[in-house]
Amino acid sequence: MTFALTIIQLISAITVTLVVLLQSGKRSGLSGAISGGAETFLSKGKAKTIDAKLAKATKWIGLVFVLLTLSLHFV
Repeated sequence: MTFALTIIQLISAITVTLVVLLQSGKRSGLSGAISGGAETFLSKGKAKTIDAKLAKATKWIGLVFVLLTLSLHFV
């Protein structure tokens, strides 16, 4: 049981690392400071972008990782 949980935790750790690395950075430098108002106007359709899906995946995979860590601690 512990071995299977450890393997699943290792897979989730690698997956969350890859998902975080695939996301684009939130800072866009000087151009982001100038066009910041337009981004808030155009962010209505942001829920369907790849970055939004990766952000959601990061939250869920991170939650799985934390739950597996806690379960391995108490097993």
